[in-house]
Amino acid sequence: MTTISPEEEERRKKAIFDSMSPRRQKHILKKGYEKWEPFQEPKDPIDMRKDKTKRTTQMLVREFLQTRSFQEYSNAYGGGVFEICLGIINDDDRCKGMFDFSVWYHELLKREGHE
Repeated sequence: MTTISPEEEERRKKAIFDSMSPRRQKHILKKGYEKWEPFQEPKDPIDMRKDKTKRTTQMLVREFLQTRSFQEYSNAYGGGVFEICLGIINDDDRCKGMFDFSVWYHELLKREGHE
């Protein structure tokens, strides 16, 4: 990738801003022109993100579901597996909370002899 000088980047930024509608310009000015970054790098596609074991979400879900019999899970079950897997890989607090609670509850049931 070629390196662009700060002056050239500012010139391009101004050209993009000037080509926008007044309504969109107002929106950017409200948030702050200096903070506005029209040249952000694209994020990795979700399915290409990998966890600490170097597996993608799809690989992890498939590997987990292969440990279950077809009678054990439904589409909703598989959807839940995918959702929490994606959340854990993306470090989503909501999914981390669900995971931590599930582990805690499993241990509680074991301690009280409910398994």
